[in-house]
Parts: sequence; structure tokens; C-alpha cells
Amino acid sequence: MNGIPVIQGSTGEWEMVIGLEVHAQVISEAKLFSGAATAFGAEPNSQVSLVDAAMPGMLPVINEYCVAQAVRTGLGLRAEINNYSVFDRKNYFYPDLPAGYQISQYTQPIVGKGQIILDLPDGTMRTVGITRLHMEQDAGKSLHDQNPTLTYVDLNRAGVALMEIVSEPDLRGPEDAAAYLRKLRAILRYLGTCDGNMEEGSLRCDVNISVRRVGDNKYGTRCEVKNVNSIRAVQLAIEYEARRQVELLEDGGKVDQETRLWDPGQGLTRTMRSKEEAHDYRYFPDPDLLPLELEEDFIKAIRDSLPELPDEKKLRFIDHYGLSQYDAMVLVSERQRADFYEAVVKGPGGGTDGRRDPKLAANWVITELFGGLNKAGKDIWDSPVSADQLGELVDLIADETISGRIAKDVFAEMFETGRNAGTIVEEKGLRQVTDTGAIEAAIDQVLAAQAGKVAEYKGGKEKLFGFFVGQVMKATQGKANPALVNTVLKRKLDG
Repeated sequence: MNGIPVIQGSTGEWEMVIGLEVHAQVISEAKLFSGAATAFGAEPNSQVSLVDAAMPGMLPVINEYCVAQAVRTGLGLRAEINNYSVFDRKNYFYPDLPAGYQISQYTQPIVGKGQIILDLPDGTMRTVGITRLHMEQDAGKSLHDQNPTLTYVDLNRAGVALMEIVSEPDLRGPEDAAAYLRKLRAILRYLGTCDGNMEEGSLRCDVNISVRRVGDNKYGTRCEVKNVNSIRAVQLAIEYEARRQVELLEDGGKVDQETRLWDPGQGLTRTMRSKEEAHDYRYFPDPDLLPLELEEDFIKAIRDSLPELPDEKKLRFIDHYGLSQYDAMVLVSERQRADFYEAVVKGPGGGTDGRRDPKLAANWVITELFGGLNKAGKDIWDSPVSADQLGELVDLIADETISGRIAKDVFAEMFETGRNAGTIVEEKGLRQVTDTGAIEAAIDQVLAAQAGKVAEYKGGKEKLFGFFVGQVMKATQGKANPALVNTVLKRKLDG
């Protein structure tokens, strides 16, 4: 199956077909059709204009900045930008939708077909098509946990600008979906169009999934799964729902097209409602809003302002710094990570080529820093070790002031205290011993104490060489230059 995951059923192998609908909240200080604020965490119903509350006679006015953010996102997704698009009314009744309809886009969205290139865990890449990106206003939020018998409604979120990004059904498993969401989130953050915080609800995902027998080109009946609020939840929901559908079909049943809810507590999906079709929403052009017409100069100005995006940055890191594809992929996964790495390589004052060994810097950023941050539950912007501090440590390793082994201990103290590497090295007397005479004396002392093992080594037991190196390093408290120890020790044992 060329690496595509399959589900082994009792009657054969099945393939998953997955498409994602991602709602990304636009970074903007005002809502899509009103001037109300959009800050997260405000007091309930404190950021609601008369337009958001659908008071009679209130008319929506388009926020140009939100439009620019949508175009910027479309360009970042290598997508077609439509110069002409239309806002529609999507009609449905729910308590947190005061007008009884949502202003959205249907047949004529602002952004058309695009693509995302996935970096998969096995090192391969896969292209996933983007069907469309359309703009719409968010609904409010129903609060069911504030009172045992009542549901409260908070309209702060009502009217906030959303970009709904719809993928083609090109994903084939939980890992694909996770890779897609990570890459999309990275692109949005690089562009500055959405902060991607799923825990705050600014990036929300609905999963469309069906199954079919391996080798069958026809799509099966799909179900949409909602309430998946993390990448891990998306993976678990896909695994459960795909298995449910396979077991249902193999038992002679049929999959009903419906909307299902992911229940994280029980680890299963359950029926929410029958799946609506477009005609159920009675879409029609919003009579209060003219069609949106974009001039080429407007689009060009946004295109010219785009930053270097993850794919381009990854290629540059590979070509310019000689990094492996894996290391480059890890470093560019977040813009702040990539910026931190380049600050380490370039050092104070920057520079085009950088003044430090890029591979050594990458190793310390990825293995030690990212490892420490992950263990501490911190993000790169919360790092207790700055780029300049880590660069100083890399310098001390490169000029052989300290060994790589000592450097790990120094880094651990830097991470714990925020102190500089040079200060720690001087205070604790950790400078590497490079004096040949001192190293020879330590080696002579070890060989004299281990005469029996020296005889074994000379008798052909060459694996003992590592033992002698360890003893010398122990005798010098790890400060001896390892390369020098190896050279001198080899000469004395084989001489």
C-alpha cells in the first residue's frame, strides 16, 4: 500500500479516506463586520456590538484587514485568489446565533484551490490539496457548565472573523491528519493570520471520514466528527471512527451520513445529528453586503509582504547550513524555533553566513534545548536559556574550552538558573585539560594501577581501550580533552 495505513478487518483490508475542515480565527483587533474587540478571555458579553447582537436595523460593514488576512493565508497555501467573491447567508437556528443566520461564503469563496506539502514521520513528503478557503463570522458560545438547569450564552465570539480551510479527501490515516494540522498551523503562524491555539478555540477542526476496501476507487459514506480540540484528539477520533465503520460494514450494516460528536472521556464518537446538506441551510447572497471585488494591486502588495514560509526555510537550512532534512524540518516547525536557531548560528550582530558551526548549533538546539523545554513543558519563547547564551556554550565546545560531556552539565545548570556558560565554567573550574604533560601523567597513573588489564589488552583484548579512556576521564574529573586522551593512550598502549 506504499506506506498508506490500512485497517485489517475480519473480511479483508480497508482504507481510510479523510478530509479536514479547519476553522481558523483571524488575528484582528476587530470583528469581521463590526468594530467590537476580539481579545480572548474577556468578561462574557463585554465585546458585543449592536451588529453582533443582530439588533434591528444594524448593517454589517466589512473589515478590510480581515480580508487581507484571508488573502495572505490563501497566498501562503499556494492557492488561487478570487478577485470576485460573494457573502451568503447560511440559515440555521441556534441560541448563540442571534440573527438566525451566519454570514459565510458558499459558491464563490475568496480563495480557491491550493495545496500543502506534508512532512511525514518517515521522512517522505506528500501533497494534500486545498479545496477552498472561505470567510465567515463565528457564532457565540453556549455555556452548559455554569448552572445545573440553565444554559448561558456568551456572544463575545459572535462575529469574529473565521477562515474555513477545507482540504481535499487526500489524507489516509491519523498520522496524515496530524501532519496536516501541524503544517497548516505552522503556515498560519508564520503568516501571522491565526495564532493556532486549539486550547483557546482559535483553531478548530472537523473531521470527515469514510472507509473503503483496499483497491476500491469509490468513496464510502462519510461521517463528520466534531468536538475534536487537539491534534491528539483528531488522531484518536479517526482511529475509533474508522474502526467503527469497518465493523459496521463487515456485520452487514451501512454507514449513515451523519454528524457525530467525539467524546474524549469515553474515547468514542456518538451520533449528534443527521448530516445537513447545503440546501438545508437555504444559502442565498446576503442583501446587506455587496460582492467583494479585489484589485490586483491589493493582492500583489500582500504577496510582496509574505515572509519566508516553512518549506522555503527548510530548503534554505539544508542548502545553506548543510543540515539533514530531519533537523531542518524540526527547526522550521515553528517560526520562533527557526529564528532562535539562526540567532545561535549567526551570533551577536548577525551576518549572512553565521560564525558558528551550523550542525553543532543544530544539535544543541534540537537535542538539549528542545529536549529540556519539552520535559519542562515550556515553549521556545519561555526558554530560560537565550540564543546568545546557548551560542556562548557552543563557542566553548568549539574552541575546546570544555568537552561535550562537561557541556551537558553546564547546560543543565544554565537551564535551571539562567546563568551564562562562561561564568559557570570559571566558577567550577571546568576548563578542559589540554596540557599534554598533565594528560600523560594521568594516563601513566591509570596504566600503573591497572597492570593486569594492560596485559590483557596487549594480549589481544582490544575492547579494553574504552575502559582505559573512561578511567583517565574519571581521574581528570572529565576535564581531559577526549581526542588528546585517545591519541596519547593509544601511543602508550601500542608502543
